[in-house]
Amino acid sequence: MSNKAFAVLINIDGGARGNPGPAGAGVVIKAADDGTVIFEGGFFLGKATNNVAEYHGLLEGLAAADKLQADDVEVLSDSELLVRQMNGQYRVKNAGLKPLFERACRLREKFRSFTIRHVRREENTAADKLVNQTINLKGNVEDAVENS
Repeated sequence: MSNKAFAVLINIDGGARGNPGPAGAGVVIKAADDGTVIFEGGFFLGKATNNVAEYHGLLEGLAAADKLQADDVEVLSDSELLVRQMNGQYRVKNAGLKPLFERACRLREKFRSFTIRHVRREENTAADKLVNQTINLKGNVEDAVENS
């Protein structure tokens, strides 16, 4: 086993049609060193709000990164609310988001380093596409490139 750190970039997104309405989350994980996509997944959530869907994107992304045994994680999200809450700039006031926030905080502790930053929607198109696919299909979309 090498001591070399395994770093990943995780693009996450979540969305709902109707807010609340049919909702989904999208995750794209790339190797930080060369940008190779190593996991893609879309997760259908049933009826939820946009913010709940965004948090599910984060939770699915962190769980997948943990399964891939990543050491260093950088999350990219177009949800300013989620990013600011995870960075401690905003308090989590919504009772429905608190347990999701707490789970995300526990998951991020599994990594040697964790950062999360806001990106513009145009920089998050692959994750957004997965959100729309999963809502259209009303089911999960997984195209994981695991162990290949």
